[in-house]
Amino acid sequence: MRWNIDPQSLAETILQGDRLALARACTEVENDSAAGEQVISTLFQKSGKAHLVGITGSPGTGKSSIVNQVAREYRLRHPDSRVAIIAVDPTSPFSGGAVLGDRVRMRDLVGDEQVFIRSMATRGALGGLSRQTTALALLFDCAGYELVIIETVGAGQSEVDIVRLAHTTIVVEAPGLGDDIQAIKAGIMEIADILVVNKADHPGVEATERALRSMLEMAQGRIRINTGHHGGELGMTGKSIQTSPAVAWMPSVLRTVAIENKGTREVVDEIARHRVWMEINGRWSAKEHLRLRSDLVNRLKDQLFDHWLGKFTESQLEGMVEQVMARKKSPYQAASELLSKV
Repeated sequence: MRWNIDPQSLAETILQGDRLALARACTEVENDSAAGEQVISTLFQKSGKAHLVGITGSPGTGKSSIVNQVAREYRLRHPDSRVAIIAVDPTSPFSGGAVLGDRVRMRDLVGDEQVFIRSMATRGALGGLSRQTTALALLFDCAGYELVIIETVGAGQSEVDIVRLAHTTIVVEAPGLGDDIQAIKAGIMEIADILVVNKADHPGVEATERALRSMLEMAQGRIRINTGHHGGELGMTGKSIQTSPAVAWMPSVLRTVAIENKGTREVVDEIARHRVWMEINGRWSAKEHLRLRSDLVNRLKDQLFDHWLGKFTESQLEGMVEQVMARKKSPYQAASELLSKV
C-alpha cells in the first residue's frame, strides 16, 4: 500500500506530535524514497539536539531488556521527554524485513505515547547498520525526540559503525558466554563508552568484570592512539581527525540484572555523565561533525555509484563480467576501464 505523500504537510503533522505521520515518514525514509528525503530536509534545521545512544553486544546478553529499562528510567526522570528506539534486526532472506521484532521484548513501554519503537532490518549492511538507520535516527532527532536509542544486531569487528552514529556507545556483556577476552578480540574495547555486565546474578560475573576492567586499563593508551575514539575522531578514510584536547574518558563497568530492573539507574546516570563530559570537552560537536560528515560521504558514494551505473546497460556490464570470468581482464582492469568510459 502506498500513500499520497505531501512531504511538507507530513513534516508539519510530525511536529504536532502525530505518531501515524511519524510512522509513515519512517517507512518513506527506510524505503529511501524522495518523500522521505524531503521530510528530513524540511525538518533538518530542528535537528542536533537528540542524544543518540548505541547499545550493542553479542546475542544473548540481554540488550533489548536493557533498552527497555533504560527507556523506562529515562521517562520516569523526564516525564515531558520523548524517547525513540531503533531496534536493528537481521534481515529476513524471504521478506527483506526485520526478523526478530524487538518490540515483543519491550512490553513495559507499550502504551507510553512518549516512546516510539521502530524495528528495522540491516538490509545486508556488514556493520549491522544500514544507511537508513542513520536517516531514521536523524528523523527522530528532527521530530523532537530527546533520546534516541539504537540497538544493533550484535558485536563484532564491523560493529564499529555504531561509533560514527551514536554520541554514547554502550557495550553489553554477560557472564558464561565464552572467552572472557572475546570482547577484546572483537574490538569492543575501542567502541565502548560504557560497559555493562548484564545477567550479573549468573555465575562467573566477577571473572567477567575483572577481565573487562583489566583489559580497559591496558587498552587505554592503545585506544587513543589507534582509533582516535577517546582522543580524536575517525574520518571517512579511517584516519583520526584531531580535535581539541580533552580529559580522557575512561569507560565504566557496570553490573545489571535487566529483567529485574537492577542497575538501570546507574546506567542512566552514566549516560547523563557521558553527555556532560562530551559537552564540557567539546566532544559533542566533534561527534556531530563525524556523524554528519560520514553520512554526507556515504550518500555521495551511493549517488555517484547510481549515476555511474546508469551510464551502462546490463548487457555491457555482463560483457565485462564475462571477460573477467575468462581471465582476459582482472577485476582491477575491468573497473578502471568501466570508470574511464564515464
